[in-house]
Amino acid sequence: MLFDTHVHLNADQFDEDREETIQRAEEAGVTYMTVVGFDRKTIPLAIEIAETHEHIYAAVGWHPVDAVDMTDEELDWIEELSAHPKVVAIGEMGLDYHWDKSPADVQKTVFKKQIRLAKKVNMPIIIHNRDATEDIVEVLKEENAEEIGGIMHCYNGPVEIAEECVKMNFMISLGGPVTFKNAKQPKDVAAAIDLDHLLVETDCPFLAPHPNRGKRNEPAYVTLVAEKVAEIKGLSYEEVSEKTMSNALDFFGINR
Repeated sequence: MLFDTHVHLNADQFDEDREETIQRAEEAGVTYMTVVGFDRKTIPLAIEIAETHEHIYAAVGWHPVDAVDMTDEELDWIEELSAHPKVVAIGEMGLDYHWDKSPADVQKTVFKKQIRLAKKVNMPIIIHNRDATEDIVEVLKEENAEEIGGIMHCYNGPVEIAEECVKMNFMISLGGPVTFKNAKQPKDVAAAIDLDHLLVETDCPFLAPHPNRGKRNEPAYVTLVAEKVAEIKGLSYEEVSEKTMSNALDFFGINR
């Protein structure tokens, strides 16, 4: 049994076969999923999917790439939705310096506002980080984000930063890149970070794990991530799948 902690089943890529994709995941042993909404379009669908599937949950937040589009109205909307019984986290939020749609200062402001909102409603946060590791850690420290904790989503940074994040009450979530042949850092993190602090995810439809790299990713493929983590740590697949699922259930406050 597995918990895919970060999926985008609300993406357009699943419009033609969303239910079939969910069925394939269940057949592969992926029992739980969190669908992450990140803008006006994807947030309502994330909640809709969660409402219609017992073991699927939702996260609601605002993506840093679109930070320039976020107003106080959106922030109030996210706060209102956080009370929904199937919403288990605020996010994804963070910083993305790869794309240039939203200036860094705007991204930081929106990031900080969402952390403060999460603290207000007492919910964990899900962090998106692209080419912004130092600034991410700085903001988390400035805002005392350890009070609520969170997930470093699809972590792809150095072991030292992962260890620092664990000390700040954050889980380290590994995705498809841990299976990539030349991806050294995720493998080092999988080896170094105690299983108590690890989660697994797909970030589907993106970042499909080997041997499906380049294809549309889907939740069933999180089994490949768990297999690689088990191989790296010298543990059984069952131990990794059961422990990461237990970690996720505890983290999101989901009753077994």
